[in-house]
Amino acid sequence: MKLRLQLLQESFRFAWQALVVNKLRTILSLLGVTIGIFSIILVLSMVDSLEADMKSSFDMIGSDILFIQIMPMTPEEGDEEYEWWKYAARPHPTLEEMERLKDRMTLAQHIAFRSYTETTAAYGNSYLNDAFAIALTYEFKDVLAFKLSSGRYFTRMECAGSSSKVIIGDVIRENLFGDTEPIGKDIKVGGLRATVIGVIEKEGTSLFGNGLDKAILMPIRFGGRLIRLGEDNGLILIKGKEGVGNDELKDEVIANFRPVRKVKPGAENNFSVVQSSAITGIIENITGFFNWVGILIGIFSILVGAFSIANIMFVSVRERTNIIGIQKSLGARNSFILRQFLFESVLLSLIGGVFGLLMVYLVFLLLGSFVDFNFILPLKRIVLGLFIAGTVGLLSGIIPAMVAARMNPVDAIRSK
Repeated sequence: MKLRLQLLQESFRFAWQALVVNKLRTILSLLGVTIGIFSIILVLSMVDSLEADMKSSFDMIGSDILFIQIMPMTPEEGDEEYEWWKYAARPHPTLEEMERLKDRMTLAQHIAFRSYTETTAAYGNSYLNDAFAIALTYEFKDVLAFKLSSGRYFTRMECAGSSSKVIIGDVIRENLFGDTEPIGKDIKVGGLRATVIGVIEKEGTSLFGNGLDKAILMPIRFGGRLIRLGEDNGLILIKGKEGVGNDELKDEVIANFRPVRKVKPGAENNFSVVQSSAITGIIENITGFFNWVGILIGIFSILVGAFSIANIMFVSVRERTNIIGIQKSLGARNSFILRQFLFESVLLSLIGGVFGLLMVYLVFLLLGSFVDFNFILPLKRIVLGLFIAGTVGLLSGIIPAMVAARMNPVDAIRSK
């Protein structure tokens, strides 16, 4: 056992010396693997970052939530293509329709309504032009899970009445108040004066915007003074009772909302019922596609690196033929020569892989300083990069190593 360890150490030492002595050749060999690992891990990590961002954007939406809206996520049954012009002409859900539907439903635990419009928020000399005023019913908090960093939610009485209370997002807080405590302060929302009673916990920028960071939540009656309920992006949100499946809940929603809308028997629906699980399914399809794109790009890049290492290893064998002959004449076994070149190939490839991963990290660090987006380099991608690099080094070096190991010592010593 001790002898084997010594032989492994000796093989590693020979491989390291070969890399150090031939610096230019080593650098040129590293480039191929470095670019290959950089390409595949960059793309895959980008996809991981996008997937994490998309899923975090829907963290507040449970898998058992349904939405009644005008636009479906995909072409509806019977439609060959996504006929957006037809969907856009549908009437938005209204507060009155939500209330009539609520009286009919038996499988729903919570039903809420919200409608929003873009407006201006102001406090003193500070203002924000692209704020979103969202008028909502009390049960909105029971359907969408969001957290408050300070303050409180509306009472049921405040939502039922026309209370001029608002809850603001973190971007609104930062732009209007800075380091000042906003709770209890009066702001203007589209010209309406309102008192801040809560601040939503920061969600951060994502592919879907700022989430609720730019939102101003308002009781439905008070918000109706600013927002045209049922015309400005009306949406009904439905959460099923525990144990009720999405399909079962969806069937009941459609069966009850058709008479609410007075849709005639046999006529197609003039609304869409979207399952939140369908959104995550679309996300998985998108990220799956980009993963395959990343893998294909990576394969071609890795092949370039593999051929580069194999070529350099053949050159290395040819240059050290005389040394190989001397080692064999002194008793070195074929396995020792084989390991020596395999170690060199794998070590070379791993160093290239490490540099490739470092480049990915630096690129993400640079992009993160310019773009407000959370780029991640998962541990699984680091392990994958090193595994690919090691495998490439092993496969690229096996043939040159076997050629070196099978050399005749006499012929090898006489070579020039």
